[in-house]
Amino acid sequence: MTTALITGASSGIGAEFAAQLATQGHDVVLVARSQDKLQAIAEQLAQAHGVKTTVIVQDLLAADATNQIFSQLEQQEITLDLLVNNAGFGTYGELADGDLTNYLNMIQLNVTALVELTYRALQGMKLRRSGSILNISSTAAFQPIPYFAVYAATKSFVLSFSEALWYECQPYDINVLSVCPGPTETGFFAVADFPDAMEAPPGQNLATPKEVVQEALKGLDRGSSNIVTGGLINQILVNAGRFVPREMLTSGVGRMFKVD
Repeated sequence: MTTALITGASSGIGAEFAAQLATQGHDVVLVARSQDKLQAIAEQLAQAHGVKTTVIVQDLLAADATNQIFSQLEQQEITLDLLVNNAGFGTYGELADGDLTNYLNMIQLNVTALVELTYRALQGMKLRRSGSILNISSTAAFQPIPYFAVYAATKSFVLSFSEALWYECQPYDINVLSVCPGPTETGFFAVADFPDAMEAPPGQNLATPKEVVQEALKGLDRGSSNIVTGGLINQILVNAGRFVPREMLTSGVGRMFKVD
């Protein structure tokens, strides 16, 4: 039986990954800050699917977070077959009006922690010549987004990083996939402090976490390097940069995201 570790597993897409992977018979390691939420999910999945569930309460912004996680895995003799780097957040607004510490925390969580966890997971996977890494990016990765500048930039990093590793890891039979969801029914927009008039970016419908995870796992099975979830509208949006000058694209996106 294989084991999957999911960060940000206490709600939203992370909790849905845990549910679908447990349904498929995978043991799951749930990582987030909320012990009560993780414990409840772990107990429900263990009872419903007969899988082993492990809870690791860890703030990924802590300097030694990755060491703490892998230390607990080693102590419990857990071999990691699938890593799902799902934890992340964004903040809406003009850069100069925001809080610098918040932006640096965003980079730490969305980028640095993801790289550290990926690096540590790859050590064992490369030795065993098997494994999978699934990194959650976003449709925001494909173009600059004014008023969402840091978040979009971190997701561009995740996409580029994951696609490069997809190639590097092929000789070792390790799958690396970047998943790029569009707007999804989670608490993301509330945490990001989007204006009430922009619960989702204009013209886009919200996907469900279930739909995102189903498409992601299918992409992983196919050995894809990246997958854009959410249907045709998202495919059109992420490919717009191929046909529109970048200044025009950025200006258009900026007008969509600006609230007067």
